[in-house]
Amino acid sequence: MLTTLKTAYTDTRADDLAWSLGRDPLPALAVLDLRLREFSVQLRLLGASHQVLVEGEGGSCSETVACMSGNSTPLPMGVSTVVDGREYEFAARVEELSRGSFAGRAQELLALVADHPHGLAGTFPGSPHAFTAMVAQCREGALSWRTWHAYPQEGRLVATRTCVGARVAAAL
Repeated sequence: MLTTLKTAYTDTRADDLAWSLGRDPLPALAVLDLRLREFSVQLRLLGASHQVLVEGEGGSCSETVACMSGNSTPLPMGVSTVVDGREYEFAARVEELSRGSFAGRAQELLALVADHPHGLAGTFPGSPHAFTAMVAQCREGALSWRTWHAYPQEGRLVATRTCVGARVAAAL
């Protein structure tokens, strides 16, 4: 699903993104509710950021990548932990692109997500290459999602990948 976000695009920076787990739902500009096997998933666009809320057998997970103050961690390159008894892995990378390459990559990603049955993308009025996009899938008992946060004024694209996997056996 592709939507135009009803908010002004403000010059944010890729370096301002932070990551956190366990945040309550934040006000969203667009939402996509999904049922992927045993998981109820809500993809949420928060302007130049995202939030994913997951409810599954015996637990829940809330991931937020946004420009936040307070209880958050600067965007890490990788995290591996356990959340409500399930393996959780997060990875992020920043691509630096030329103006021409950026426009092509933006169009490619927006087309991919707009046509995906579990995809949500939001573009900002006035800047066709400023967007946040997300896509979720479930394979072999693991839920995963990818996101892209575009900063055309910097020529930077922040991509994240998350996987919520198998239940972890309780310690004896």
